[in-house]
Amino acid sequence: MTPAADDSTTAATPGDIPSLDRLLNLAAFGALVEQHGRTGVTETLRRVLDERRTAALAGTLSSAALAPQAIADAVAKRLSDAANPGLRAVFNLTGTVLHTNLGRAVLPVEAVQAVTNALTAPVNLEFDLAAGRRGDRDSLVEGALCELTGAEAATVVNNNAAALLLLLNALANRREVIVSRGELIEIGDSFRLPELMRSAGARLVEVGTTNRTYARDYAGAVNVRTALLLQVHTSNYAIHGFTHSASAAELAAIAHEHALPFAVDLGSGTLADLTRYGLPKEPTVREAIDAGADLVTFSGDKLLGGPQAGIVVGRADLIRRLKRHPLKRALRVGKLTLAALEAVLLLYRAPEFLPERLTTLRLLTRSAAAIQAQAQRVLPFVQAALADDFTVAVEPMASQIGSGAQPVETLTSCGLAIRPARRGARIERVEAALRGLPRPVLGRIADKTLWLDLRCLAEHDEASFCAAWDGVHP
Repeated sequence: MTPAADDSTTAATPGDIPSLDRLLNLAAFGALVEQHGRTGVTETLRRVLDERRTAALAGTLSSAALAPQAIADAVAKRLSDAANPGLRAVFNLTGTVLHTNLGRAVLPVEAVQAVTNALTAPVNLEFDLAAGRRGDRDSLVEGALCELTGAEAATVVNNNAAALLLLLNALANRREVIVSRGELIEIGDSFRLPELMRSAGARLVEVGTTNRTYARDYAGAVNVRTALLLQVHTSNYAIHGFTHSASAAELAAIAHEHALPFAVDLGSGTLADLTRYGLPKEPTVREAIDAGADLVTFSGDKLLGGPQAGIVVGRADLIRRLKRHPLKRALRVGKLTLAALEAVLLLYRAPEFLPERLTTLRLLTRSAAAIQAQAQRVLPFVQAALADDFTVAVEPMASQIGSGAQPVETLTSCGLAIRPARRGARIERVEAALRGLPRPVLGRIADKTLWLDLRCLAEHDEASFCAAWDGVHP
């Protein structure tokens, strides 16, 4: 008796491929149409059948691959994968609180609610409710910014690089800007200050040396072509040893003596004295204004703890020039950014509550003891998922603020250290499995160890984090 052919190995021919119309009339595809729509299902099914036809012509397609349910499963998976958003929530266990690649600051609930309100109803973005006419969108946050920084006026653009670009193009196009050689920074993704200045049409005049620049160096470089003096806070690196930098007050005096503006780029500038909360000292925007800065630029999504934005505060006449510049419209922010920014700024009016209400500050000020206790709670779930192939231990770690803030300072933290326990067990497989979870878990590999710093694991996410390990199969 001849044995029955095995469909899993029997080669299919192009003539065996069922028609698209016949498949669409089957119940399995009817369910997909109800979920994803007929257009999407039809187009996806057509691509799947085309690929199977190509495989059949090459003699590499099995008959089992043409079973209606097999085709329906393939179409369902593609539709499901396509429906997954590209922007996904992750667990940030890298040890970097303000991680540029992970969206920097996590917004507090007040900002989330403000954004929701702006999304679901018309808002007075550019309408003056008191006067009954068109208004200025910057006015939504200008009052709070001036109150918190001591500045006369303020404007907001997309990010701090945009703020500096606008400032330089509006005030120094085809003219000279004096900067210390030691402040010619390069920020993330190889963006360099000299290149930004060149793009803005300003001519860079370097003064001093990498490690030592004096006020007299600036004074000696001033001439009729000078547009302004610029001080850049080197927040993403530090030079120690034989160093000297001119103070903001000294530079303000020189600039004003020559009737020039003095601008300060604070980058990750904060509105609060961080030492009040037990964190390393970071210059505040108000300190720069009090020292005589005419304009100060800084980010909204770094130490401020708000949405991505570039903020400029300072003299009213100079801010007015920036607002009237054509670039301002190209770089302006929308209602969602302004809604979130306003909500965050209002939190600063009660600085004693900031560690509880401002997410960024809450993460930065978490105690090592609290993080260690959390690590002990989640340890059993992680070890159970990895079985005997890996060891998991609670160990001290050192977090960093991130996004260029305090590059040499660290925060005492704690987390899980995962190491191979037998030959052939590869830590890279664990790391890849964690990245493949519905909500990816991101740590860092160093010294053949996967380090999961728990500083940024919120307590309300702890249960879902533990449950996620059921899907880890390295």
